[in-house]
Amino acid sequence: MKLIRYPETLVSNWTPFDQLASIRDDFNRLFESGFAPLFREARMLGGWAPALDVHEENDALVVIAELPGMKKEEIDISLHKGLLTISGERKEETPSDEGKFHRNERFYGKFSRTVSLPAEVDANGVTASYRDGLLTVRLPKSEEAKPKQITVGEN
Repeated sequence: MKLIRYPETLVSNWTPFDQLASIRDDFNRLFESGFAPLFREARMLGGWAPALDVHEENDALVVIAELPGMKKEEIDISLHKGLLTISGERKEETPSDEGKFHRNERFYGKFSRTVSLPAEVDANGVTASYRDGLLTVRLPKSEEAKPKQITVGEN
């Protein structure tokens, strides 16, 4: 075993910017190699999550989730203590035995997305519709959460 003594000048010349350059290089390598291996690994672990949007209107919150290729019977929606959960399972299509895949990027299996709602909602008035691969959940705000117009009176 051989011990090597480093000159003190190397340590004193170190700057945190050297580390940033190294991190930048790591990110460049990641993007150059592509994300296909990451997608394959996520698929093997059975995890995927649909993209969704949440927007607020004066009287309701609206959540739109992308769930292409699913039937409405395969989708579950629950609301509990200000959390909306959309879950289900997309079944994998069985490929024919004659061909081979050249690209396989779609996700299959179970999924679950839970969203914290930014306002109190009336659970009894919640509606959901599914059309063209988009699930739309409309959650009416409770009376306490709706904006109120206040008129200014004379003194």
